[in-house]
Order: sequence, then C-alpha cells, then structure tokens
Amino acid sequence: MQKRILIVEDEPAIRDMVAFALRKGEYEPATAGDAREAQAAIADRVPDLILLDWMLPGTSGLELARRWRKESLTRDIPIIMLTARGEENDRVGGLEAGVDDYVVKPFSARELLARIRAVLRRSREDDEDGSIDVGALRIDGAAHRVYARGNGATDQPVQIGPTEYRLLHFFMTHPERVYSRTQLLDHVWGGSVYVEERTVDVHIRRLRKTLEPYQLDGMIQTVRGSGYRFSASMNG
Repeated sequence: MQKRILIVEDEPAIRDMVAFALRKGEYEPATAGDAREAQAAIADRVPDLILLDWMLPGTSGLELARRWRKESLTRDIPIIMLTARGEENDRVGGLEAGVDDYVVKPFSARELLARIRAVLRRSREDDEDGSIDVGALRIDGAAHRVYARGNGATDQPVQIGPTEYRLLHFFMTHPERVYSRTQLLDHVWGGSVYVEERTVDVHIRRLRKTLEPYQLDGMIQTVRGSGYRFSASMNG
C-alpha cells in the first residue's frame, strides 16, 4: 500500500506542485489548506507523514505541530515543516515544537522526496527496534511505547515524540558511553541526512523535559567538552 502523505499548505500552486511530486514518487497525497481541513483529513484517514507549512491562515503550522504532538492520534506521525524562514532560531523553534525535519522554500522535488524517504525510513526502523529495560525506564518495542517505573506497582506510560523515542532507544541500548553530537547525528538521524549539530541539543532538552515529571531527566547527562551520556545511576 502506498504511503499517504498529508500536505497542509494554503497556497494552491505549491500544494499542487507538492502533490504532483509525491505522485511521481509513488506516494498518495492528501491536501488541506488550513488547520480545520487538516483535522478533517486526519480524521478521515491517519497519514503516514505530514508536510506542514509554517505560515497558515488562523492557526499557524507551529501551533498545529505542538497540538498534534500532544494528541494520541497524531503523536507518532512524522512531521516535515515547509518554511520560507531560513533563520536558525525559527528552525530550532520548529524542532522544539516536535517537527522531525524541515525544508526551506524554494525547494526542489528531489530534495523534498529525499527528506520524506529519510524521515519515513527512520520511523520504520523504530518499529523494528526491540524492547529494552534499563533502570527505571522500559521500552516496549512492539507497542512503540515508553514506561517509567514509579513507586507504585504499575509502570507509568511516558508521552514522547518520535525523535525523542529514537534518541532514548539509542541511549538505552548504549548506556554509560559518551557520544558526541556528531556521533548521535550519525546513529539517530543517519549519516546521509544533513542536520545541524544544534539539533541534538534541542532534542536532548526535549527528552529531559519529557522525563522530568518522573524525576528521570538526570539519566541524560552532559559531559562537558565531549557530548552526552545515558546512565541509570543518574550520578552525572
């Protein structure tokens, strides 16, 4: 079955161009011009990936990304932001909102399809990862869920974004080792994808914030001048 990709873009010319490129790339495009149409399209059928324009009428793409990352139906859908904003702070803002990647306008169909394939490949690899239990954290690989072990008898489910899930899974399968930003980019994002090193810092912050309510954010440790380490002992 073809992967379904939802294009959320208010400019018809760009929407049609992207839909054409997706069909050439053997994907099934669905389109929406604003937040309301996007919600209706998702309710009709959950897409495999969302291409989300930064500037939308009414609710912005950034607000939509934040909302979707909080809702169970859309929490695990990869999102690529389409933006004319090339400034670093804007890109970081998108990543902190839960976006997996971004493409700066004007972009070529070839670049867009390469980004889509890379993000879908990373998501598919997540599904194939196994389960692991380290300290007070447990990953159920089959269910693609993370649990924190509290004081009670049952584990508490952790609400986590797809990129933070991949990062945490890598850390948990490689504990007590220090990794530089470049190494984390290669292992978690893939060496063939261009992502800035600062992206790692953004997702480390988001992962710590995710684990903070369970008092487990100390498991993600900064090693000054070297990078980051995951440790069940939380004694950084």
